[in-house]
Amino acid sequence: MKINRVLFISQEIYPYLPASELSSVCRDLPQGIQEKGREIRTFMPKYGSINERRNQLHEVIRLSGMNLIIDDNDYPLIIKVASIQSARMQVYFIDNDDFFQRKHTVADDQGVEFEDNDDRSIFFVRGVIETIRKLRWVPDVVHVHGWIAALAPLYIKRAFAEDPCFRSTKVVYSVYDNAFKLPFRESFKQKLLIDGVTASDLQDLNGVIDHTAMTKLAMRYSDGVIQGSEIMSPELLEVTAELDVPFLAYQEGDCYIESYNDFYDQICG
Repeated sequence: MKINRVLFISQEIYPYLPASELSSVCRDLPQGIQEKGREIRTFMPKYGSINERRNQLHEVIRLSGMNLIIDDNDYPLIIKVASIQSARMQVYFIDNDDFFQRKHTVADDQGVEFEDNDDRSIFFVRGVIETIRKLRWVPDVVHVHGWIAALAPLYIKRAFAEDPCFRSTKVVYSVYDNAFKLPFRESFKQKLLIDGVTASDLQDLNGVIDHTAMTKLAMRYSDGVIQGSEIMSPELLEVTAELDVPFLAYQEGDCYIESYNDFYDQICG
């Protein structure tokens, strides 16, 4: 299968957020893959800490206006876009006043994580999927970065498995050493049960819904797993072996773009 289109669903991207291992990879990787001749789309949450004027974000009216339902509540989906001129790359932002207007990313100025990060995760991932459907853009590979995007493999492989945009899509999940600390609420599992997702699909969330549980869930529904950080817990490494999916160990230095590009070909082969 020839790969032409790669969708990146990212927790954070530099320069919209400070440089980190995750934000730097999510900045440089899409550019590198695009320069290899593939078509890309890149999404991240529109956190309130992102200065819209300085970064020249603007709303995409034709994509906005949909409402997403989470736990019987309606939340308007707002889509914004900006360009990283030096990379000739557009970034789409998922926005909503309830979830992404606060002036921080996933924790307040005291470092206390937001209780509704679970709902924010649901909204972000479903917002990306619905936007791709509206664009009628069919990705060959979806590469997921960061725990706030960890639901993407589940939704693509279950809720949208027969959707024309995702029917043949392969999903890659990168595991980073950036765990959240406050477990998700018990109500989280129930909120995930949209059409196509059953309770049996959520076996990894039967105990405490922490970063390890969410990572296991993401890996279970992925076609390939990448070790994005040098440190990865033995428990999660063990899970990758049990799942018997293609696994790419941590890539040092600047060679990772070439390795990731080859990995896409491997899982689509």
